[in-house]
Amino acid sequence: MTRQETSRSPASPTASAVLVPVFRDDQEELRLVLVARGPAGVHGGQLSLPGGKQEPADSSLLDTALRETEEEIGLARSEVEVLTALEPVDSRTTGFRVHPFLARVRTPERWSLAADEITAVLTPLVRTLADPTARTEAVLSFPNWPEPRRVECIPLDDGHALWGLSLRLLDALLPQLLAGEWTV
Repeated sequence: MTRQETSRSPASPTASAVLVPVFRDDQEELRLVLVARGPAGVHGGQLSLPGGKQEPADSSLLDTALRETEEEIGLARSEVEVLTALEPVDSRTTGFRVHPFLARVRTPERWSLAADEITAVLTPLVRTLADPTARTEAVLSFPNWPEPRRVECIPLDDGHALWGLSLRLLDALLPQLLAGEWTV
């Protein structure tokens, strides 16, 4: 392991959960919902899936993912159909164990973004994210990093880049989605 992978990982990871929201657009193209985080917090300025840390009032990790998604982007639980729980993924630097839940969603006419927490919702095509030629390396910099880092990522048209835990989580999932393992 590199210094970066072990620098902030506690002995016991912090439980967190994300929703992996997917939907079909008007042309029947499969799309994924991502959020661009505001500048504050440990993931400030980064692109991710909606979700966060488990709170004491959450009855389960699924409840965490649904609560956080509704708080962050206004996607009501009634518009979410959970398809499956996916294998947890450990962050390499922040000490989180992320429990993802794949869900088919009905997108609202307008997203309701959490002020100061979420700056945008992005809905890239799943086939674009799964295309190996979309991958590149880039030097990224964020407010909470002491220095820029070179990372593997997928640049998106709007200037954001998908990388890190979110990209690792999607690596195994995207081909399964495109192969039709779940009806979306």
